[in-house]
Amino acid sequence: MEAPKTIAHEIGGVQNDALRFGLNGVKSDIVGSHPLESAFQSTRRTQEEMKRKVLANTYGGAFPLKMDLDRQILSRFQRPPGTIPSSMLGLEAVTGTLDDFGFEDYLNDPRESETFRPLDMHHGMEVRLGLSKGPVCPSFI
Repeated sequence: MEAPKTIAHEIGGVQNDALRFGLNGVKSDIVGSHPLESAFQSTRRTQEEMKRKVLANTYGGAFPLKMDLDRQILSRFQRPPGTIPSSMLGLEAVTGTLDDFGFEDYLNDPRESETFRPLDMHHGMEVRLGLSKGPVCPSFI
C-alpha cells in the first residue's frame, strides 16, 4: 500500500477562531436580523421565480438558463482582497439591483467607519485559495 502523495493541511486552525474573527453568535446564524427582512427575501424569491417562468414562456426554456450562466460568471469576477473593494457592477446590471437605493447611498459606507478593521490582504488570498479558513476579513473591531 502506497502512502498518500499529499499532506492534509489545516492552516488557520479552527474555523471558529474567536481571537481572529471575533465572537460568533448562534442566534444570528439561526434567525434573520428582522422578520420583515425574511418576508422581503421570500417575496423577492417568488418574484424571481415568476420572472423566470415568464421569460421561459416568452423566449424559450434556454433563455433563463443563459441568464443563470451569466449570473454565475459575473458573481465570480472580483478584485483581489485589498484597499479597493469589488463593486460587482456587471452582476448588479444583470440582476437589476443597479437601480436599488440602499442605505449606503444616503448614509455613510460602513467601510468608512472608525471601528472598521483594515483588510489583511495576505489572509484574504489564503482564504480565497483554500489555504486558510474563516471569513476573508473580520469587518469590525
